Parts: sequence; C-alpha cells; structure tokens
Amino acid sequence: MTGLAMESSDVLQHLLLDRAIKVVIVVVALGVLALGMRAIWRRAARPPRSRRP
Repeated sequence: MTGLAMESSDVLQHLLLDRAIKVVIVVVALGVLALGMRAIWRRAARPPRSRRP
C-alpha cells in the first residue's frame, strides 16, 4: 500500500469509529429517556394515597 492509501484507510477507520461511538451515545440516551418516561408515567398513573386513619 502506498502512503496515501494507508492514510485514507486510517481516516476511514477513524470516521467509522467516530460514527459507532455516536450511535452508542444516542442509544444509551434513548434508553435513559425511556426509563425516565416510564418512571414518570407510573407515578402519574398512580392515584394519590389517602391519609385517612
């Protein structure tokens, strides 16, 4: 391989790794968002407790 081909291969590898990292960040953020929405939904759907003795 020539120097230019090796350099473009390194750039391509870097770009693919960067894209993979960004996809993982988005998937994790969506998971956290889903868990938060689930917790809020459960709390909102529950009727308030009555404090009668």
